[in-house]
Amino acid sequence: MVPQRVSLLTLGARNLPSLRAFYQSLGWEETEFSSDQYAVFKTAGTLLSLFPIAELAKDAGIEISQSTETFHAVTFAINVENREQVDSTIEEIREAGGKILREPSDAFWGGRTAYFADPENNLWELAWNPSSVFDERGAMISF
Repeated sequence: MVPQRVSLLTLGARNLPSLRAFYQSLGWEETEFSSDQYAVFKTAGTLLSLFPIAELAKDAGIEISQSTETFHAVTFAINVENREQVDSTIEEIREAGGKILREPSDAFWGGRTAYFADPENNLWELAWNPSSVFDERGAMISF
């Protein structure tokens, strides 16, 4: 079974400093993983990250479109416990009719990732991060 979880939400930011300032103005706490090029906020059960939209599209292997009918500037992530789960889970997603955008591959940061789209073209990343920590419910609590 494909793990039923949402562990990390990433918003593609056209203006990262401005978008980051908005979430900071809400009083949201950033994690120690934030940098000048990436912001990660703690939320209940899910981490919310902000990443430049051009870099996000490049990572997924797609082009940015101005049309809202294509890439929505948001990716959802399913993080798994081990490297092999990326490959086996992407096969289950393929069998279920998911559109595979990027086959599983090793990432420059040491993990393994793949990308797929649901029937309405919402973009999902499937990832294994060797430093991820999950709670007893399977929610990612750190990476």
